[in-house]
Amino acid sequence: MRKWLLFLMAVPLFTQAQWKNKVKTVDSVLQYLYERQQFNGSVLLAEKGKIIYQKSFGIADTTGKPLTPTAAFNLASVSKQFFTMMAMMLHEEGKLDYDQRVQQYLPSFPYPNITVRQLMNHTSGLPEYFEIATRYMTLLDTLDNDLALSYLAKYKPALVFQPGEKWSYCNTNYTTLASIIATLSGKPCEVFFKERITQPLGMKNTYIYNLKMKSWPASRVFGFRYKNNRPVLNDLLPLDGIVGDGNVYSSAEDLLKWDQSLYTEKLVKRATLQEAFTSGKLNSGESTNYGFGWAIAGDTIAHSGGWVAFATYIERITNSRQTLIFLSNASNGSARRYLHQVLKGEPYSLPQTELITNVSLIDGTGALARPANLRIVNNRIDDLGDNLRPFPNEVVTNGGGQTLAPGFIDSHSHLGESLLEKPQALAAVSQGITTIISGQDGGSDPIDTLADHYRKQPAAINMATYTGFGSLREQYMHGETNRAANWAELANMKAALRKDIQKGSLGLSTGLEYEAEFYAPTNEVIEMAKAASGMGGRYISHIRSEDLRIEDAIEEIIQIGREAKIPVQISHFKIAMWSKWGQSNEILARLEQARTEGINITADCYPYTMWSSTPRVLFPKKDFTNPLAAQFAVTQLIDPTKSVITHFKPDPAIEGKTLSAIGAMKNESPADALLRIIRVAEENKTGASIVGVSMGEYDIKNFLRWNYTNICSDGGDGGHPRGYGAFTRVLGKYVREDKIMPLETAIYKMTALTAEQTGIDNRGILQPGYFADLVLFDPATVKDNATISDSRALSTGISKVWVNGKLVFDDGKTTGQYPGVLIRKMQD
Repeated sequence: MRKWLLFLMAVPLFTQAQWKNKVKTVDSVLQYLYERQQFNGSVLLAEKGKIIYQKSFGIADTTGKPLTPTAAFNLASVSKQFFTMMAMMLHEEGKLDYDQRVQQYLPSFPYPNITVRQLMNHTSGLPEYFEIATRYMTLLDTLDNDLALSYLAKYKPALVFQPGEKWSYCNTNYTTLASIIATLSGKPCEVFFKERITQPLGMKNTYIYNLKMKSWPASRVFGFRYKNNRPVLNDLLPLDGIVGDGNVYSSAEDLLKWDQSLYTEKLVKRATLQEAFTSGKLNSGESTNYGFGWAIAGDTIAHSGGWVAFATYIERITNSRQTLIFLSNASNGSARRYLHQVLKGEPYSLPQTELITNVSLIDGTGALARPANLRIVNNRIDDLGDNLRPFPNEVVTNGGGQTLAPGFIDSHSHLGESLLEKPQALAAVSQGITTIISGQDGGSDPIDTLADHYRKQPAAINMATYTGFGSLREQYMHGETNRAANWAELANMKAALRKDIQKGSLGLSTGLEYEAEFYAPTNEVIEMAKAASGMGGRYISHIRSEDLRIEDAIEEIIQIGREAKIPVQISHFKIAMWSKWGQSNEILARLEQARTEGINITADCYPYTMWSSTPRVLFPKKDFTNPLAAQFAVTQLIDPTKSVITHFKPDPAIEGKTLSAIGAMKNESPADALLRIIRVAEENKTGASIVGVSMGEYDIKNFLRWNYTNICSDGGDGGHPRGYGAFTRVLGKYVREDKIMPLETAIYKMTALTAEQTGIDNRGILQPGYFADLVLFDPATVKDNATISDSRALSTGISKVWVNGKLVFDDGKTTGQYPGVLIRKMQD
């Protein structure tokens, strides 16, 4: 809420010539930011009370009234220093003892061991008042100090820590202090403030204002934000009938008067004032580097404030008597950082903006497309709408009437395995994918390893990951994965999973059809899923059977979701057995029933009738030498006349050929060819890959249409055409040609739904503040072109792709930029 974002600038002492150069740069930077709606406010620099630089940029309210030097901004937490001054005045009068219990002055205050000093030093342990107030306030209430105090007295929320044990910034300290000031002075704080501070100092545009007051002075500045290039009010809230932690208004000129008075005894004696600039101490004797309303670092004392649209800062360097005052009212306080860098002579990089115009915008929520422009600032979306116009010298990209959507998120990808060698990620960006999620089918690298990869070789795309159950079993069972884990092994795996999730993994992935996990009983999987659930993680699974026992596998993942109380997702949803084609309706009905029971079960799906894996998955009972099992595989699980071996190191000559063709080469049946390939691969201790044709279009369409299915590729860099064409195939074949869903729905299933179902924040929607992952494409021409024989053929119709605000794919080519990041799960 009322944030306190403090840094101490410690600006060095400059000569007159140096000041001149610095001021010129400051003005240039502020002008640049103002022209790009990145700053609206007032800045003042002074030395020994003499103004060296003062300028106001922009407007005072949403009517367009210009800012002037007398404009009074809400100071937010910079207000606190004024309330400590009033407390020091009462102390000098003998009315207030800093070390007296608060209850002595406010009998209803429910915490007997908190002192006034602990309030002013932020060592009381009080909880934040706005968290309490918003729980109990009604829509008719406006919070004031009396009401806030009554909430403390009535509900007695627990202390965060015992008084004096820690330092923790808390606004309740200062609203409570304001109540003490009003009680001891016998006057409302705004009256005492005016009589004892603003009038004596001639601060004509400084006052306390809150929503309990019926009118406001003409100099009051309103907070706003830009929306579609128009200022929209972002000002006081129902909490703002309260004072103490904020709601003092002042101008830059008045704050300079305030600053200069602190070198005198106009308000209190020097000895009294010195305590404000003296660090508080904990019970242990440790210094807090915070006095009475001021942060302290040697000769530099400062405070900042942030509330609604306001960002404020005052800094005083007492040995040189330099002053910096920064006041902003447009929901963006980043200009303060640039001031810091300019004045200290540090390198800085001003925000870069790009305006994308003339597009049909599909925002990822499922809402209808609309004409709009969109602005990027650095790596995020800053604004969008039909009223955006170019800034001076801004990069402008004309979308040519094409569709602009959030970058696609691939919830099941194996492309990460090739990123170190191919960081341009052509397979992904050429079909509009900006984020891939790896660690699938139970196989993963640890978060630390992936982070090291991104440090060594940044990539064009973002990556998130799950932690693979199979990888954990291989590690902690020492390769003996054809059995259940024992208690100690399971404990080690759970600990490793928790650690990886703590570092940013999305949760647990399994590939229960694969041998490293097939022998794990359901209870073992549930125990692992419980460990993930306890860390706020999710569960995604290549279920135990996608063919012969698919019904049992569906029941198993439902059971895992129920018992572990975890969101569960079915990977690459399919029915891969001919005799069970057409049963998607029954399966979806079962999933909907599970959802009504409170189980958050979802799925992802790729748009092909063929899968890619090891041929060993064609043996549901793992009887890899059984001729009957092989015959079952080629008659029920795949079409051998269309299913192709894509990788076989012992005999590369068979790569690209169907099982039937491979059998004909040796005068053997497709079943015998399958057995031989598996036998030779095992003898040579190598793998084999097959693209198996085994799914029906009816089921694929049903699964794609299900409300809780998002789109995935399950692809890598070649082999299966899905690696280069899954997303464009959905847009071309299933949306434009087969019309199984509207374009907006398909985009939702590629973006916002995927982000929701994987737990990724701030991506997948075109909205201000979200990361600028974008794809520009032509819905009339977008089409996949990859085939089994040419699995790396680029799609048609994808024009441009941005990742974190940088263009990574343009007109059929990668740009050589690598702005991708490793996305980590946010910890609560």
